[in-house]
Amino acid sequence: MTDAENGAPEESSMSPDTGGAVPAQASAERGPEGTDGDADAAGPEGDAGSDAGSDAGSDSDSGPAGGEPAGAGAPDAAGPGGDAAARAAAVAALAERVRSVGRSGPGGAAPSASEDGAAPATPADGTGTATGTDRGVTDEQRAQALRATAEVLGAGGAPAELAAAAVSVFGDGAAEQLREDPWAVLSLPGVRPEHADGFARGLLGPAAGPGDPRRAQALVGWLLEQAALRGHSALEIGEVTAGLERLGVPDSAAAVQAAVLDGRAMPFQEELTGAEAHAAGGEEEEEPPTRTLLALERLALAEESLADGLVRLISTFVPGEDQEESAEETDDGSAAEAAAEAVAEAAGEEASDEEASDEAVGAEADAETGADDAPQAPAAPGPAAWEAAAGAAPSSSAAALVRAVAGSALVLHTGGEAARAEPAALLATATGLGLRAWAATWTDHGRDAFAALAPLAGAPAPAPVATLAELLAGAAGPGRSPDGMLALDLLVVLDAPLLDVELAATLLESLADGTRLVLSGDPGQLWSAGPGRFFADLLTAKVCPAVASRTPDFGPIGELVSGVGIGELQPVEAPDKEVVILTAKDSAEAVHRAVQLLTDSIPRALGIPSEQVVLLTPGHGGGAGTRALNAAAKARLNPGPGRFAGFDPGDRVADSPAPGHTRLGRVVDGDAAGLHLEYPDGSRRTVAPAEAQKLRHGWALTVHQAVGRHWPGAVVVVPDDAAAALSRQWVYTAFGRGERHLSVVHAAGPALPQAVAERPAAPRTTRLRAILAENAAQEY
Repeated sequence: MTDAENGAPEESSMSPDTGGAVPAQASAERGPEGTDGDADAAGPEGDAGSDAGSDAGSDSDSGPAGGEPAGAGAPDAAGPGGDAAARAAAVAALAERVRSVGRSGPGGAAPSASEDGAAPATPADGTGTATGTDRGVTDEQRAQALRATAEVLGAGGAPAELAAAAVSVFGDGAAEQLREDPWAVLSLPGVRPEHADGFARGLLGPAAGPGDPRRAQALVGWLLEQAALRGHSALEIGEVTAGLERLGVPDSAAAVQAAVLDGRAMPFQEELTGAEAHAAGGEEEEEPPTRTLLALERLALAEESLADGLVRLISTFVPGEDQEESAEETDDGSAAEAAAEAVAEAAGEEASDEEASDEAVGAEADAETGADDAPQAPAAPGPAAWEAAAGAAPSSSAAALVRAVAGSALVLHTGGEAARAEPAALLATATGLGLRAWAATWTDHGRDAFAALAPLAGAPAPAPVATLAELLAGAAGPGRSPDGMLALDLLVVLDAPLLDVELAATLLESLADGTRLVLSGDPGQLWSAGPGRFFADLLTAKVCPAVASRTPDFGPIGELVSGVGIGELQPVEAPDKEVVILTAKDSAEAVHRAVQLLTDSIPRALGIPSEQVVLLTPGHGGGAGTRALNAAAKARLNPGPGRFAGFDPGDRVADSPAPGHTRLGRVVDGDAAGLHLEYPDGSRRTVAPAEAQKLRHGWALTVHQAVGRHWPGAVVVVPDDAAAALSRQWVYTAFGRGERHLSVVHAAGPALPQAVAERPAAPRTTRLRAILAENAAQEY
């Protein structure tokens, strides 16, 4: 969880007992997995220690609130009396009631994408309320709305700092909205049920009871939002009712039914298959077992739109055809041979025909300049041309990938870091065949590293590679066609497991019919920061070819990471100290050892400067989280008073401008205008004083902040209080961040090998597989 990636404030300090409040901190540490939360049920980025509080246990993924504390006197999750059988019967009855609402009620119809395939944007609470931005309010109207909202918040004992967030969510009528429904404050970032209850008591007095229908419905939305922060795109109905009971809602069934009626939640019924059906006893029944899910509207629409986009690409794809050749063309060389020469030229090899070389360069130039220069009739190489290109591929895995792309619109590619050479070869092949082909990476570091791979590095023009954000924003890439779609015949997306369902849906909506899409990534690494498990669900759905690379990651680090991937944490031989494992008795010693490695041992013994070494840890808080590590690293490497929002010139900084994205830079200076940052590519940005407090020092990062990047040296710290944050995914990802050297400072005892052996990943509830099962053939 990368701090402040969602720009949301940390949980507010509203007191549930008195209704009073103090100003909230702005360091955004509430969202789990990739959103900089202190706890994570779906990924190990939570604060590992005292800073996590009760959220540290949410890693167990037990219940919709992931271990969120219940209100005082809340009944047990099993229901009154703890009668599990009675509770199961009640949930089944409620599921039927909700399904009937879904068939006939205004909020329960199954969602579908809009006619143009786009999922409409909705506010954070999923209610469809228009925001101030949507209404185009003037500056004076916004100022009045902020003042009025601050007054209402103050009357209920809430911090005035929440006014801006409230106006952003509810628009210029935020004050009236909060006055009429105090529990609507739960829609604001960082606000928890006990805070909302205190705010409601401040406004309503004794009338603010636990059974208020407004409270119950708001809690349904809050539980679904919390689940989304942990990676779920939906929740089973029983988990929602159990969460409501823990929070003291007297009639959880009525609350769920009301939430479905007014559109706060959308119901879906799915058939269980495989292991899930077996666990439910479905093999002995004539009818397959089912489950009822609830989802926020924006996530339901995103998954529907994503599935529609995938099916659209598959169904509209038309493979190219080989043209009949005349005798003269056969004498001079077949079209397939010409394609092979073009591929060889793209790979930096000498071609026998200068004209073929010029055509390859021209194709790359067309892709670089954008849609305006794109050919009117895109190239459509046939099977012979693709087969010749596959024969010229640098490895058997690259050849398999080329052949899969020749006959399919959607292809999955799996493998570690060394396997990225295969999509690089594919990109060069496609360009050589005259296709408009680009690749997208998650980070600028990944973009530069991918462009430097052979055969792309030897291409005569800049490699057609951009970050996914640059591509979608139009800052780089092929540009857009007149219809608004990306001007592409083939898109290769690296780091595909990091795409959440909303971003993936946006990507699919940008691709024209018949575009080839290759999704490449390491399935053992951490999933997306946002909800869903897009790449993993696609692999399981088997609706498209999947090419598994046979190219291993070499060296001791690669051997160690490969072992972790299959659940084994075994020592490896490292004659040149590529891997060093150190133990520590507690977090304080772990911090001391890690900083010593960063500042002295690694630079002195291995010649890797401190600037090229990163410290990685599970979370931000605790005795050896990013806060403690960064404070110790700054004291050693760049001591100073922190004159500019806690920073000094020369400090390494982690800048998270958007959820799931972290840019690493360095502080140049600071003044009244803000904090001036410089990034590795030479670009600069000034962060306003009010926003500077959302930045973090960057010597130490959480592993989710580090995804998509590698460093010459990495020091992974496993604190003694991090057991709940550990999983095989986390260890696999963390250990793979070092290129030349990996040090592990281990203070977690048996928790580390147990996590590797027994806990592959925290489960996520999603709908994508079920939607694809209904709309696409399972042929692979």
